Amino acid sequence: MDIKTATAIRRLRLVSAPEAVSFLILLLCSVLKRTTDFNAVPVMGAVHGVLFILYVIFWADAWNRAKWSLGTGLLYFVLSVLPTGGFFAERKLKRAAEDEVIAARARKEGTVNA
Repeated sequence: MDIKTATAIRRLRLVSAPEAVSFLILLLCSVLKRTTDFNAVPVMGAVHGVLFILYVIFWADAWNRAKWSLGTGLLYFVLSVLPTGGFFAERKLKRAAEDEVIAARARKEGTVNA
């Protein structure tokens, strides 16, 4: 994996968890708006909107650079619209990056012809 691909995937991974947290907080704010006088929906809506747009931009860049299959690309997009999906995306991307590092070391040592 080249450095630009690794960077694109890392950016997607780094925005996944904050996007998921902002989604959950936005849902909580929506409930509080309807049950109390507390209304933070406009602020959290804007924060979540910015993080979601960043996620989609980073997702498109990572999909393009990593040459993911249609299924993999769509999986990461669907995870972005689920309330806790960003946590699963971050975890899956982290595991994939760790697997890539292990495979690169094995290729460098000559133990695997992958």
